[in-house]
Amino acid sequence: MSQSARLSALQENVDRSTRHIDWPTVGDRHQYPSEIFNADVFDRRTMASTLPKPIYQAFTKQMQGHNKLDRSTADAVAHAAKVWAMNKGATHFTHWFQPQTGTTAEKHDSFLTLKSQIVDGQEETYAIDHFSGGQLLQAEPDASSFPNGGIRSTFEARGYTVWDTLSPMFIRRGPHGTATLYIPSVFISYNGEALDEKTILLRSNEVVSRAAVGLLRVLGDTETQRVSTTLGCEQEFFLIDRAVYNLRPDLKITGRTLIGVPPPKHQQLEDHYFGQIPSRVLACIAEAEYELARIGVPVKTRHNEVAPNQFEVAPIFEGSSIAVDHNLATMEVLHQVAHRHKLKVLFHEKPFKGVNGSGKHANWSLQTDGGDNLLDPTSSPQTNYRFLLVLVAILDAVYKHGDLLRATIASASNEHRLGANEAPPAIVSAFLGSQLSEVLNAIEENRPVAEHTPTVQGVSVGGTTLDLKISSMPPIARDLTDRNRTSPFAFTGNKFEFRAVGSKQSPSFPIVVLNAAVAQSFIEVTAALKAAQADKEAPSEEDILSVIRLFAISSKKIRFEGNGYSDEWIVEAEKRGLPNLKACTDAFKRLLEPHNSNLLTSLGVLSQSELSSRYHIMVEKYAKDLVIEANTLSALINNGVLPAAFSYRKDLADSINSQATAGVEATPEKKLLVALTNGCMALTEASEKLDAFIEKVEGLHEEEQGEAAGTLLTAAMEEVRSHADALEKKVADKYWPFPKYTELLF
Repeated sequence: MSQSARLSALQENVDRSTRHIDWPTVGDRHQYPSEIFNADVFDRRTMASTLPKPIYQAFTKQMQGHNKLDRSTADAVAHAAKVWAMNKGATHFTHWFQPQTGTTAEKHDSFLTLKSQIVDGQEETYAIDHFSGGQLLQAEPDASSFPNGGIRSTFEARGYTVWDTLSPMFIRRGPHGTATLYIPSVFISYNGEALDEKTILLRSNEVVSRAAVGLLRVLGDTETQRVSTTLGCEQEFFLIDRAVYNLRPDLKITGRTLIGVPPPKHQQLEDHYFGQIPSRVLACIAEAEYELARIGVPVKTRHNEVAPNQFEVAPIFEGSSIAVDHNLATMEVLHQVAHRHKLKVLFHEKPFKGVNGSGKHANWSLQTDGGDNLLDPTSSPQTNYRFLLVLVAILDAVYKHGDLLRATIASASNEHRLGANEAPPAIVSAFLGSQLSEVLNAIEENRPVAEHTPTVQGVSVGGTTLDLKISSMPPIARDLTDRNRTSPFAFTGNKFEFRAVGSKQSPSFPIVVLNAAVAQSFIEVTAALKAAQADKEAPSEEDILSVIRLFAISSKKIRFEGNGYSDEWIVEAEKRGLPNLKACTDAFKRLLEPHNSNLLTSLGVLSQSELSSRYHIMVEKYAKDLVIEANTLSALINNGVLPAAFSYRKDLADSINSQATAGVEATPEKKLLVALTNGCMALTEASEKLDAFIEKVEGLHEEEQGEAAGTLLTAAMEEVRSHADALEKKVADKYWPFPKYTELLF
């Protein structure tokens, strides 16, 4: 890679103009988001208007779990969907599913079908557009070609995708006017085992609903039939120019920079967060928002994040299964739209050393089919016993299975972010805020709650008011809790925010485990309530308080209100017996710990074979990711960094010789030449050691490979990087072949 290519890319970046978009208009104004929302979604309203009433009613009952979807109903839905989609320009359809790759998969099939008939005694073939109920319900991808953890062998290739009727079909548009009907689907093996992220999420939703309804029944709620988990994923990412991205092989192959010196200015001045969004970035995100609105993704917020060129979009919260679909769709659309703007979106958790990485904050709550948020404390949480029972059940779940939650967010990429004073630590704890902590402490100690009377009763989360001491400004509502960004699992008013989820991973598995753990705690809280109730018609206030007290005390160790970044917390967590699983391989093993595997298998969320396969997939991917990074780094050093340093060293030596011939003392150059030579030698030796470790790790089997990759390769790569970065500081800029951090981030 030449210096001229680098300069050309930088000039290309400077000369780029903002992509022009012709926004749809109504009269003399642009269309509002509400007017285009769901425009390309085959939603309930569209189904009701395109299906015969009996068919629509039968389908609705199936969605509610009352009926099986028969073939005649499926055929009718398929026909209506095809007509609707073709009227919008669709020519193909695809079962869109979520294999265990962290992304989605799809195979496009045309509506085109050939038919034959006899005309004048001769067979004649003609074309029609056809889409049957069978094609809607099921497709057959190759199961052995996706991660399966040993469930499927190469000679056992059959797998099935099956339409998820709870997630509506939608149309995605491609280049040259192409359009495809997307059918959200689950992915299972020939034997019915889950090979994807969606199947187990749907199972966990059923489990937590049953357990929550059981708890509500004991509390006298006879109306609620279903409790849903809601989710909103705040998606962080970086956007950089594609020209400079293309000159960084490490970014292209691994998603992160493996070498590079942080620029003199990055995020120290704290001036990027919530700053004005650059016009080119705003154009990109706005176009993505438009496309997302058409397919029903309710993006609500966009803003600059902390690091240079880092941004975030966040949606309105939805049911967790659809929210996961929409998060993955958001990532795909951002990727595609960024390409049109000559940008590259980076979802890696730590693409740049020395500045903040990216996360995917998963905001999770529980909602009844009547619209009640079970995590709404109201203005008097101390007497909102339903809320307190739900709260202590969740704390109990996180306390008992915090190690399992830690395992769900473990990856080679997220390992760079966790505990790095920018993201939650690897120790799982829960933050409640001062008032809720006081409520639980008071119940535990059987004393009155310290006075806390909100002065703004209209704020559903309670709170007080803040006087700004400015006559022209009104008092503002203050929330019931502060925010603790150092906590991996924080209560934030009427939901919990799981902050440790990685930015590029699917949020599904963390939510699956959270749902399952909470469901089990609901079951145990319900049993304790029934035991306290004994032969009474309903549990008394004292019965309820005794159960709240029991679970508040037993889970108290998981509650932490302080700074999760501090060394003191590490010491305190150890005293409390909370696991500090810094290494991914240690976290992965917690999937198979009896108390965790029993949780998932006893509830029917995962079978033992499904759980075992996930463990093997996670270990294998971790090792492969590190081996890929190590090989990429080795190539960068040997093909780019060292040749650049050698060229500079040669020219420097020639300069010294020329000056000596002229009788000039070249002391500074000699000093630099010695340092450069020592740096080249140190980098060469470190690179050779890395190559030896790569060969050793590649020769090991799965679990041994994961352990060795996590110890040998990560340390060796860090050593190589330190020497390469030291050379970057010494080698003259015109010799350096790769775009530097300043050029990537500014």
